[in-house]
Amino acid sequence: MTNQLSQKTSVTVETVDDLAKLNNYSLMDTLNCDPDATSNGVDHAPRQVFSGHYVPVKPTPIENPEYVAHSNSFFAELGFADSMAQSADFMSLFSGDLSNVPEPMSKVGWACGYALSIFGTEYIQQCPFRTGNGYGDGRAVSVLEAVINDKRWEMQLKGGGRTPYCRGADGRAVLRSSVREFLAQEHMHALGVPTSRSLSLYVSKTETVQRPWYSEGSNAQDPDQMITEAVAISTRVAPSFIRVGQLELFGRRARKQEHPQAMAELEQLMLHLVDREYADVIDQQLTNEEKVFLLAREFRSRLTSLIANWIRVGYCQGNFNSDNCAAGGFTLDYGPFGFCDVFNPQYQPWTGGGQHFAFFNQGVAAERNFLMFCTALSPLLMSKPDYLEQLQQLVNGFSAEMEAKMEQMWAAKLGLNTFDTALFNELETLMLQTPVDYTLFFRELSSLPDNIGPLTKSFYRDLSQGPKGLEQRWSAWLAQWQTLLDSSMVGSTSSANMPRNCDEIASQMKLVNPKYTLREWLLVPAYQQASVGNYSLVRELQDVMTQPYAEQSQDVEDKYYRIKASEFFGVGGCSHLSCSS
Repeated sequence: MTNQLSQKTSVTVETVDDLAKLNNYSLMDTLNCDPDATSNGVDHAPRQVFSGHYVPVKPTPIENPEYVAHSNSFFAELGFADSMAQSADFMSLFSGDLSNVPEPMSKVGWACGYALSIFGTEYIQQCPFRTGNGYGDGRAVSVLEAVINDKRWEMQLKGGGRTPYCRGADGRAVLRSSVREFLAQEHMHALGVPTSRSLSLYVSKTETVQRPWYSEGSNAQDPDQMITEAVAISTRVAPSFIRVGQLELFGRRARKQEHPQAMAELEQLMLHLVDREYADVIDQQLTNEEKVFLLAREFRSRLTSLIANWIRVGYCQGNFNSDNCAAGGFTLDYGPFGFCDVFNPQYQPWTGGGQHFAFFNQGVAAERNFLMFCTALSPLLMSKPDYLEQLQQLVNGFSAEMEAKMEQMWAAKLGLNTFDTALFNELETLMLQTPVDYTLFFRELSSLPDNIGPLTKSFYRDLSQGPKGLEQRWSAWLAQWQTLLDSSMVGSTSSANMPRNCDEIASQMKLVNPKYTLREWLLVPAYQQASVGNYSLVRELQDVMTQPYAEQSQDVEDKYYRIKASEFFGVGGCSHLSCSS
């Protein structure tokens, strides 16, 4: 019966006309429109938006769009024909031109406002009006909500032009940052990390903007020149784009009673979030108070798992403010992100980020975002002190859940059934003192080496150059790890009820520890070549990085499975970057 149902509901989308028939605009149909908005979506100047959940906005198409890439795997998942990506009507739609979309698709998109908290502190200074009413989707415009094969997806243009939240900026994204986000979303999904998805990427052949960026070989912390870059639009897709900061905006308004509908709008948004992201785990028949509690509990579970996944694969978000934190518990907004080369718990790719968003501090940053999530929802529980107390208990328990998820993750990376504190602490010290390449070290360890020889492939210097006795300490650590592995093979059983063997452990570790990660020094030549119209390296990277656990060809291994070259260290735009996009 299940197979018959899936065959019956599976659709093939070969044209934009086919796609139009699948539209289902739940956000615009069920939430409140800004009462001061224009119906035609011509609303591109910065202004205050005092109420309502969204503003209708007509995106500004890029001039003369050219195809760069699309996600073959996501197209297949959606039932989209690959040929659509280069068809005229699809390119028009996803490069910002809604003027000719077929009925019943909307000819206007929408943008949403949100608030900002940085590491648990509320801010309004980033709003040009110093009120918090002018901050939100400054260049992101959603253009479609559709239910495809029983799953709801929202499709959003990044770089789709100005909105009322543009804060005086041009509303554009450049090809450089668009390539980075497109490839990062593809890679993170292939890594098994919850993320927004890439659909398509188009660049303008004629439209350019000025951006601050680094001169060739610059060691400056911040960009040292203005450059001209082509504008691009990447389309990202997710079940929703509701952010923690969005809940915060409506939570603050309700808390301060800023307008008569403030509490009702917060409640509407909470229920909409449940419908969009948590309908499978929260019963519609429950009271709103019960829904708030279960929503917070489930979000905590997703968020802690997400951070453990980030650290597992060496990912640092760079800028993990509450407005960059998806309320659905997935990775969103690939700005000044990076993948760790040299292992460093304080790794932070963004020059403006500070150590509070560093690699190993992401769990604490997530805890602060969870606090703001619960603070935003708390006005809905003011008449129910018991539920407020339960919400507070969820906040209090965040760090314990985060620690448990981290220990599970480290045990899995090491091929162990349980986390061993002493073993891990010595490993962390050795990785820092050597130092090692984070990705290569764990991948080499996944082959269960008998001695430290294979591990040296991940070392950034000869052991003789490190602290005295380093080689002996590595050998002792490896022996202790092997002892724990041996005891786990004797004392545990696999899912097949047989003792684990070396091959099984190695296979499991290679599904946890990727062979390839999307390092910045790989991205730089890809977007540099793309800037002169050569997209072959973008597509090559896409192919390699969507198979991050696979043993690929020797040519791929020689090119991509190596430590960072010395000439890339300290180089602006390669070892560190600003938020210029």
